[in-house]
Amino acid sequence: MLPTHAGQVEGASNQSSTADSSTMHAYPPSGGRTGFRDGHNSLQTRIFGSRGITACTVQTKTPLENEAESPIEQVHTNNIPQKHAVKPPRWRTLEFKFYALVFLTIVPLMCWVPIRLSLDSAKNYPIYSSHLQRGWLFGRLRDDSDFQYKSFRDYVPVLFIVMIAYLALSKFSERAGTAETYRSLADRIIRPNRVPFLVVFTSIFVVALHGLNVIKLLFACAVNYMLSLLLGGTPLATPMIWAWNVGTLYAVHYYEGFSFESINDSLSWMDNYTGLLPRWQINFNITMLRLVSFGLDYHWARKAAAAGTQAGSANTSSRPILDARKRGEAPLALQDYSVLNYLLYALYPPLFIAGPIMTFNDFIRQTYNPLNVSQRYTLTYAVRWIFSLLSMEFILHFMYVNAIKDSKAWRGSTPLELSMIGFWNLIVVWLKLLIPWRFFRLWALADGIDAPENMIRCMANNYSTLGFWRSWHRSYNLWIVRYIYVPVGGAKNAIPATLLVFTFVALWHDLSLKLLTWGWLVTLFILPEVICRQFFTEKQYGDLWWFRHLCAAGGVINVLMMMTANLVGFAIGTDGMAYMWQQLLADWDGILFMFSACAVLFVGVQVMFEYREEELRRGIDRKC
Repeated sequence: MLPTHAGQVEGASNQSSTADSSTMHAYPPSGGRTGFRDGHNSLQTRIFGSRGITACTVQTKTPLENEAESPIEQVHTNNIPQKHAVKPPRWRTLEFKFYALVFLTIVPLMCWVPIRLSLDSAKNYPIYSSHLQRGWLFGRLRDDSDFQYKSFRDYVPVLFIVMIAYLALSKFSERAGTAETYRSLADRIIRPNRVPFLVVFTSIFVVALHGLNVIKLLFACAVNYMLSLLLGGTPLATPMIWAWNVGTLYAVHYYEGFSFESINDSLSWMDNYTGLLPRWQINFNITMLRLVSFGLDYHWARKAAAAGTQAGSANTSSRPILDARKRGEAPLALQDYSVLNYLLYALYPPLFIAGPIMTFNDFIRQTYNPLNVSQRYTLTYAVRWIFSLLSMEFILHFMYVNAIKDSKAWRGSTPLELSMIGFWNLIVVWLKLLIPWRFFRLWALADGIDAPENMIRCMANNYSTLGFWRSWHRSYNLWIVRYIYVPVGGAKNAIPATLLVFTFVALWHDLSLKLLTWGWLVTLFILPEVICRQFFTEKQYGDLWWFRHLCAAGGVINVLMMMTANLVGFAIGTDGMAYMWQQLLADWDGILFMFSACAVLFVGVQVMFEYREEELRRGIDRKC
């Protein structure tokens, strides 16, 4: 979630600028495509296809129908110095053959340790066995201790039926329309009956989810709309929009959604009709981001109109905007910020429950000028989602690490066992977020709406604190960049802006000391990398043999710090983390293990470097 590119404050520009490459480049460098694509990777091509091993890289640019198919994601490299060009592959060098041997030895061990701890013969099994439920894989019990994932998992069949019904009715409504009345200026047919269908289905969907609690939700939306309409373009707009939405967010959580009885005793009967998800305040975290997005997008559109740079209306534009950044940032015509568009955006069914987050500008543009998303891409995305779901099911049936964590059944474990309990808990956190996010994005893609991909790296494929937050919950990262980080100064005011960002992120997730500690730890742990990037740059030292290894050593430290912060915030808390580090460093066995673990992480970081170099050879530059 950390934005790491520079930006100008509101009033000057809402566009962010890129920091000077001579001071901000880390290893491996961003670079252009070179000739290192053939000859070295015939095995990769046979296994993974034309993209080689980078077929595992998640695409961030959604392919469209009738668009020239290419296995390469093009990157702009006009301003990248030649010194930063990618290097010849190292996969077949003696060094990387040794790394392959380490992988073949260590990765199976990392899998076996939590499996062994999850056998019914394990000494701590009786402590956590109450968290296990009947499973469906090979007669194994299933770890059912994570309430957040359990809730989603239980609703998957219902959500799948709703998704199919939504898509079928959407297609039917389009075909039932009269196409001739919906032709655009370029004679391009816009989806007939799109808005009426969304109005009807959204109304039914939201009422089914929250019942009469939808009245409270609509009240919050209405006040935000009035504030935006009245104050847009004035200096009061930004503080008032933020104050209302942040205040409302904390109030609905503090008062647990405001029961009707707490408002007035005569309304107590309404508490009996609260829908499938009575705790409407849980979903309001996501809705609040959309309300802020609308308010500030309208505010900036008013300022653009006053400056004479107002854009054309979305529902009369002849062609969709293909560039995602332009769709999200370029202001719409003021008439597009209508109450109807506002509510359709805030309550859009595929993204309502958990996101991903889109800006108001982007959503409205795609609603009236939809992208023709490649059906092949959507199908491939669905297959990847199923694979992720099955991976999670395998972990829950064979690695009871979450139950061990919740029961604190780690006491008496060896340093290796403790580290694997922590590591696999983070994998569970990653998967339990990735699976819902990709399900809802898949639903939106099938509906012709291209929302940002939230997870573009595996949790275990990160060595940079800066890069990690670019790839984790990416749509939220983009939202943070646009609405918080850039307006408060961006990279020109990096440390205070970062502290503000992670304080907000922590409190947005939950009003708890644990997450506030997490936010401040993340800010603290980012500092070493930021400082080192200033003194050890690719431009100065990239040609020296030791530079890559020094960067890998720094990557090891980053990995340890990121694991510490995220275990504190999302797994075992400060007490559990203190116990874990105490056990890891309490005696010589623990210290020896830590040295060994750092050596293994060093190998892992080197492979991450080379994987990113391989991406650059194929024109992919994720900057994370």
